Amino acid sequence: MQLDVFLKKVSINHALNVLIWHIAEAGIEIAALIKQGALEGVTEKMTSTNVQGETQMQLDIRSHEVAAAHLRASAVVAGVLSEEVDAPVLFETLDAPFLVSMDPLDGSSNLAINGVVGSIFSVIPNIGVATLGDQAFLQPGQDQRAAAYIMYGPATLLVLTIGQGTHVFTLDQHSQSFVLTQQTVQVGEETSEFAINASNQRYWQPAVQRYISECLQGSEGPRGRDFNMRWCASMVMDVHRILTRGGVFLYPRDSKQPVKAGRLRLLYEANPMSLLVTQAGGASIDGLEDVLALQPTACHQRVPVLLGAKQEIQRLRDYHQQASQ
Repeated sequence: MQLDVFLKKVSINHALNVLIWHIAEAGIEIAALIKQGALEGVTEKMTSTNVQGETQMQLDIRSHEVAAAHLRASAVVAGVLSEEVDAPVLFETLDAPFLVSMDPLDGSSNLAINGVVGSIFSVIPNIGVATLGDQAFLQPGQDQRAAAYIMYGPATLLVLTIGQGTHVFTLDQHSQSFVLTQQTVQVGEETSEFAINASNQRYWQPAVQRYISECLQGSEGPRGRDFNMRWCASMVMDVHRILTRGGVFLYPRDSKQPVKAGRLRLLYEANPMSLLVTQAGGASIDGLEDVLALQPTACHQRVPVLLGAKQEIQRLRDYHQQASQ
Protein backbone atom coordinates (compact mmCIF):
# COMPACT_ATOMS: atom_id res chain seq x y z
CA MET A 1 0.00 0.00 0.00
CA GLN A 2 1.48 3.35 -1.01
CA LEU A 3 1.68 6.22 1.47
CA ASP A 4 -1.04 8.34 -0.13
CA VAL A 5 -3.47 5.42 -0.17
CA PHE A 6 -2.69 4.60 3.46
CA LEU A 7 -3.31 8.19 4.54
CA LYS A 8 -6.67 8.31 2.79
CA LYS A 9 -7.72 5.18 4.65
CA VAL A 10 -6.67 6.22 8.15
CA SER A 11 -6.93 10.02 8.19
CA ILE A 12 -9.87 12.36 7.61
CA ASN A 13 -7.66 15.47 7.74
CA HIS A 14 -6.81 16.39 4.15
CA ALA A 15 -4.39 19.16 5.20
CA LEU A 16 -2.42 16.74 7.37
CA ASN A 17 -2.25 14.23 4.52
CA VAL A 18 -0.84 16.94 2.25
CA LEU A 19 1.77 17.86 4.85
CA ILE A 20 2.94 14.27 5.34
CA TRP A 21 3.19 13.81 1.58
CA HIS A 22 5.47 16.87 1.36
CA ILE A 23 7.61 15.57 4.26
CA ALA A 24 7.99 12.31 2.34
CA GLU A 25 8.97 14.19 -0.83
CA ALA A 26 11.60 16.14 1.12
CA GLY A 27 13.00 12.84 2.40
CA ILE A 28 13.25 11.44 -1.13
CA GLU A 29 15.22 14.51 -2.24
CA ILE A 30 17.54 14.42 0.79
CA ALA A 31 18.10 10.67 0.29
CA ALA A 32 19.30 11.37 -3.26
CA LEU A 33 21.80 13.95 -1.99
CA ILE A 34 23.13 11.55 0.63
CA LYS A 35 23.65 8.78 -1.93
CA GLN A 36 26.01 11.09 -3.84
CA GLY A 37 28.16 11.54 -0.73
CA ALA A 38 31.47 13.28 -1.36
CA LEU A 39 30.53 13.69 -5.03
CA GLU A 40 28.02 16.32 -3.89
CA GLY A 41 30.30 17.66 -1.17
CA VAL A 42 27.79 16.69 1.50
CA THR A 43 30.44 15.22 3.82
CA GLU A 44 32.35 18.50 4.05
CA LYS A 45 32.40 20.46 7.29
CA MET A 46 31.67 24.17 7.19
CA THR A 47 33.15 26.99 9.23
CA SER A 48 29.70 27.97 10.51
CA THR A 49 27.94 26.65 13.62
CA ASN A 50 24.25 26.32 14.39
CA VAL A 51 22.43 27.82 17.37
CA GLN A 52 23.63 24.85 19.45
CA GLY A 53 27.27 25.79 18.80
CA GLU A 54 27.76 22.64 16.71
CA THR A 55 29.87 22.69 13.55
CA GLN A 56 27.60 22.26 10.56
CA MET A 57 28.07 19.89 7.66
CA GLN A 58 27.27 20.99 4.13
CA LEU A 59 24.36 18.55 4.14
CA ASP A 60 22.97 20.01 7.37
CA ILE A 61 22.35 23.26 5.53
CA ARG A 62 21.12 21.66 2.31
CA SER A 63 18.76 19.32 4.18
CA HIS A 64 17.28 22.30 6.00
CA GLU A 65 16.79 24.16 2.72
CA VAL A 66 15.17 21.16 1.01
CA ALA A 67 12.81 20.40 3.90
CA ALA A 68 11.85 24.05 4.40
CA ALA A 69 11.10 24.44 0.69
CA HIS A 70 8.77 21.43 0.69
CA LEU A 71 7.01 22.56 3.86
CA ARG A 72 6.50 26.03 2.37
CA ALA A 73 5.17 24.51 -0.86
CA SER A 74 2.61 22.45 1.06
CA ALA A 75 0.65 25.66 1.84
CA VAL A 76 -0.60 23.99 5.07
CA VAL A 77 2.37 25.05 7.23
CA ALA A 78 2.58 28.52 8.77
CA GLY A 79 6.16 28.24 9.99
CA VAL A 80 9.04 25.91 10.74
CA LEU A 81 11.50 25.61 13.62
CA SER A 82 14.77 23.93 12.64
CA GLU A 83 17.90 22.89 14.48
CA GLU A 84 19.90 24.73 11.85
CA VAL A 85 18.47 28.24 12.39
CA ASP A 86 18.29 30.46 15.44
CA ALA A 87 14.62 31.44 15.21
CA PRO A 88 11.53 29.93 13.57
CA VAL A 89 11.01 30.75 9.90
CA LEU A 90 7.49 32.01 9.22
CA PHE A 91 5.86 31.54 5.82
CA GLU A 92 3.39 33.75 3.98
CA THR A 93 0.57 31.35 4.96
CA LEU A 94 0.40 32.51 8.59
CA ASP A 95 -3.14 31.19 9.00
CA ALA A 96 -2.23 27.68 7.78
CA PRO A 97 -3.28 24.89 10.20
CA PHE A 98 0.14 23.51 11.19
CA LEU A 99 3.58 24.35 12.54
CA VAL A 100 6.55 22.01 12.08
CA SER A 101 9.67 21.54 14.22
CA MET A 102 12.47 19.54 12.61
CA ASP A 103 15.99 18.22 12.81
CA PRO A 104 16.78 18.17 9.08
CA LEU A 105 19.76 15.85 9.48
CA ASP A 106 20.14 13.87 12.69
CA GLY A 107 23.54 12.23 13.27
CA SER A 108 25.31 14.16 10.52
CA SER A 109 28.73 13.30 12.01
CA ASN A 110 28.09 9.77 10.72
CA LEU A 111 28.39 11.03 7.15
CA ALA A 112 32.18 10.96 7.45
CA ILE A 113 32.08 7.18 8.01
CA ASN A 114 29.22 6.51 5.58
CA GLY A 115 26.94 5.79 8.52
CA VAL A 116 23.18 6.04 8.94
CA VAL A 117 21.61 9.49 9.31
CA GLY A 118 18.01 10.70 9.38
CA SER A 119 15.52 13.57 9.42
CA ILE A 120 13.01 14.13 12.25
CA PHE A 121 9.70 16.03 12.05
CA SER A 122 7.13 17.12 14.65
CA VAL A 123 3.75 18.50 13.56
CA ILE A 124 1.71 20.67 15.93
CA PRO A 125 -1.40 22.82 15.44
CA ASN A 126 -0.98 26.48 14.61
CA ILE A 127 -2.44 28.18 17.68
CA GLY A 128 -1.80 31.69 16.35
CA VAL A 129 1.79 32.13 15.22
CA ALA A 130 0.87 35.45 13.57
CA THR A 131 0.27 37.02 16.99
CA LEU A 132 2.25 34.73 19.33
CA GLY A 133 5.39 34.42 17.20
CA ASP A 134 7.96 31.96 18.56
CA GLN A 135 5.73 31.21 21.57
CA ALA A 136 3.32 29.34 19.30
CA PHE A 137 5.89 26.55 18.94
CA LEU A 138 6.09 26.00 22.71
CA GLN A 139 3.45 23.27 22.93
CA PRO A 140 3.85 20.02 24.92
CA GLY A 141 4.52 16.87 22.91
CA GLN A 142 1.11 15.46 23.75
CA ASP A 143 -0.37 18.15 21.45
CA GLN A 144 1.43 16.81 18.38
CA ARG A 145 -0.78 15.93 15.42
CA ALA A 146 1.89 13.76 13.79
CA ALA A 147 5.53 12.77 14.13
CA ALA A 148 7.91 11.12 11.69
CA TYR A 149 11.50 10.32 10.94
CA ILE A 150 13.13 9.35 7.68
CA MET A 151 16.11 7.03 7.98
CA TYR A 152 18.72 7.04 5.23
CA GLY A 153 20.39 3.64 5.38
CA PRO A 154 20.68 0.63 3.06
CA ALA A 155 16.97 1.35 2.48
CA THR A 156 15.26 4.70 2.97
CA LEU A 157 12.48 4.36 5.54
CA LEU A 158 9.69 6.69 6.63
CA VAL A 159 8.43 5.93 10.15
CA LEU A 160 5.19 7.75 10.89
CA THR A 161 2.47 8.23 13.48
CA ILE A 162 -0.66 10.36 13.24
CA GLY A 163 -1.86 9.14 16.64
CA GLN A 164 -3.12 5.80 15.32
CA GLY A 165 -0.09 3.58 15.91
CA THR A 166 3.40 3.71 14.43
CA HIS A 167 3.95 2.52 10.87
CA VAL A 168 6.98 1.92 8.62
CA PHE A 169 7.17 2.74 4.91
CA THR A 170 10.04 1.79 2.58
CA LEU A 171 11.07 3.90 -0.40
CA ASP A 172 10.55 1.96 -3.65
CA GLN A 173 13.55 2.97 -5.76
CA HIS A 174 11.68 2.18 -8.98
CA SER A 175 8.53 4.23 -8.38
CA GLN A 176 10.19 6.73 -6.00
CA SER A 177 7.26 6.37 -3.62
CA PHE A 178 6.95 5.12 -0.04
CA VAL A 179 5.20 1.78 0.43
CA LEU A 180 3.80 0.43 3.72
CA THR A 181 6.02 -2.46 4.86
CA GLN A 182 5.17 -2.71 8.57
CA GLN A 183 1.89 -1.64 10.13
CA THR A 184 1.26 -0.99 13.82
CA VAL A 185 4.74 -1.63 15.21
CA GLN A 186 4.86 -2.86 18.81
CA VAL A 187 7.74 -2.43 21.27
CA GLY A 188 8.09 -5.30 23.75
CA GLU A 189 7.64 -4.30 27.40
CA GLU A 190 10.83 -6.12 28.44
CA THR A 191 14.28 -6.12 26.87
CA SER A 192 17.88 -7.21 27.31
CA GLU A 193 19.40 -4.42 25.22
CA PHE A 194 20.23 -0.80 25.95
CA ALA A 195 21.77 2.09 24.01
CA ILE A 196 23.81 4.68 25.88
CA ASN A 197 27.02 6.67 25.42
CA ALA A 198 29.13 4.84 27.99
CA SER A 199 31.98 7.37 27.73
CA ASN A 200 29.87 9.72 29.90
CA GLN A 201 29.44 7.15 32.67
CA ARG A 202 31.34 9.19 35.26
CA TYR A 203 28.89 12.08 34.81
CA TRP A 204 25.62 10.14 35.16
CA GLN A 205 23.22 10.59 38.03
CA PRO A 206 22.98 7.78 40.65
CA ALA A 207 19.75 6.31 39.21
CA VAL A 208 21.31 5.72 35.79
CA GLN A 209 24.57 4.52 37.35
CA ARG A 210 22.57 1.93 39.27
CA TYR A 211 20.53 0.80 36.26
CA ILE A 212 23.52 0.34 33.93
CA SER A 213 25.59 -1.32 36.66
CA GLU A 214 22.86 -3.90 37.19
CA CYS A 215 22.63 -4.54 33.44
CA LEU A 216 26.39 -5.00 33.15
CA GLN A 217 26.44 -7.55 35.99
CA GLY A 218 24.44 -9.78 33.66
CA SER A 219 23.20 -13.18 34.71
CA GLU A 220 25.27 -13.03 37.93
CA GLY A 221 23.64 -9.74 38.98
CA PRO A 222 20.22 -8.69 40.29
CA ARG A 223 18.66 -8.71 36.80
CA GLY A 224 19.49 -12.40 36.33
CA ARG A 225 20.21 -12.14 32.61
CA ASP A 226 22.81 -10.79 30.21
CA PHE A 227 22.35 -7.50 28.36
CA ASN A 228 23.73 -6.14 25.09
CA MET A 229 24.84 -2.52 24.62
CA ARG A 230 24.52 -0.55 21.37
CA TRP A 231 25.27 3.07 20.44
CA CYS A 232 25.18 4.64 16.95
CA ALA A 233 25.50 8.40 17.67
CA SER A 234 22.30 8.84 15.65
CA MET A 235 19.00 9.05 17.53
CA VAL A 236 17.13 7.94 14.42
CA MET A 237 19.18 4.74 14.17
CA ASP A 238 19.05 3.97 17.89
CA VAL A 239 15.29 4.54 18.11
CA HIS A 240 14.67 2.53 14.97
CA ARG A 241 16.45 -0.41 16.58
CA ILE A 242 14.01 -0.19 19.48
CA LEU A 243 11.02 -0.16 17.15
CA THR A 244 12.49 -3.10 15.24
CA ARG A 245 13.70 -5.41 18.01
CA GLY A 246 13.07 -3.70 21.33
CA GLY A 247 15.39 -2.09 23.86
CA VAL A 248 15.89 1.25 25.58
CA PHE A 249 17.62 4.42 24.43
CA LEU A 250 19.13 6.52 27.21
CA TYR A 251 20.46 10.07 26.96
CA PRO A 252 20.21 10.95 30.66
CA ARG A 253 20.82 14.13 32.57
CA ASP A 254 24.50 14.33 33.57
CA SER A 255 26.99 16.73 35.11
CA LYS A 256 29.36 17.00 32.13
CA GLN A 257 27.88 20.34 31.06
CA PRO A 258 25.76 21.56 33.98
CA VAL A 259 24.24 24.44 31.99
CA LYS A 260 22.48 21.87 29.80
CA ALA A 261 19.72 19.83 31.44
CA GLY A 262 20.19 17.20 28.76
CA ARG A 263 21.57 16.82 25.27
CA LEU A 264 18.50 16.31 23.10
CA ARG A 265 16.24 19.09 21.90
CA LEU A 266 12.71 18.80 23.25
CA LEU A 267 10.70 20.16 20.33
CA TYR A 268 12.31 18.44 17.35
CA GLU A 269 14.03 15.37 18.81
CA ALA A 270 12.57 14.28 22.16
CA ASN A 271 8.90 15.02 21.42
CA PRO A 272 8.53 13.39 17.99
CA MET A 273 10.59 10.34 18.93
CA SER A 274 8.66 9.95 22.19
CA LEU A 275 5.35 10.04 20.34
CA LEU A 276 6.54 7.41 17.85
CA VAL A 277 7.73 5.12 20.65
CA THR A 278 4.67 5.56 22.89
CA GLN A 279 2.34 4.97 19.95
CA ALA A 280 4.18 1.66 19.54
CA GLY A 281 3.53 0.69 23.16
CA GLY A 282 6.74 2.03 24.69
CA ALA A 283 7.35 4.81 27.21
CA SER A 284 9.47 7.97 27.39
CA ILE A 285 10.53 10.00 30.43
CA ASP A 286 13.09 12.65 31.36
CA GLY A 287 13.88 10.71 34.52
CA LEU A 288 10.74 11.41 36.53
CA GLU A 289 8.22 12.99 34.16
CA ASP A 290 6.72 11.84 30.86
CA VAL A 291 8.51 13.68 28.07
CA LEU A 292 5.25 14.31 26.21
CA ALA A 293 3.82 16.16 29.24
CA LEU A 294 6.72 18.63 29.55
CA GLN A 295 5.84 22.27 28.93
CA PRO A 296 8.51 23.78 26.65
CA THR A 297 10.09 27.07 27.71
CA ALA A 298 12.36 27.77 24.73
CA CYS A 299 12.53 26.76 21.07
CA HIS A 300 15.89 25.01 21.38
CA GLN A 301 15.38 23.68 24.92
CA ARG A 302 17.34 20.54 25.79
CA VAL A 303 16.09 17.69 27.96
CA PRO A 304 17.23 14.25 29.13
CA VAL A 305 15.44 11.38 27.38
CA LEU A 306 14.97 7.75 28.46
CA LEU A 307 12.69 5.84 26.12
CA GLY A 308 11.81 2.33 24.97
CA ALA A 309 10.51 -0.85 26.63
CA LYS A 310 7.79 0.12 29.11
CA GLN A 311 8.89 -2.04 32.04
CA GLU A 312 12.51 -0.91 31.77
CA ILE A 313 11.50 2.76 31.61
CA GLN A 314 9.32 2.26 34.69
CA ARG A 315 12.31 0.73 36.48
CA LEU A 316 14.37 3.80 35.58
CA ARG A 317 11.59 6.08 36.84
CA ASP A 318 11.48 4.13 40.11
CA TYR A 319 15.25 4.45 40.51
CA HIS A 320 15.06 8.22 39.94
CA GLN A 321 12.24 8.53 42.47
CA GLN A 322 14.17 6.52 45.06
CA ALA A 323 17.30 8.62 44.48
CA SER A 324 15.36 11.88 44.82
CA GLN A 325 13.98 10.76 48.19
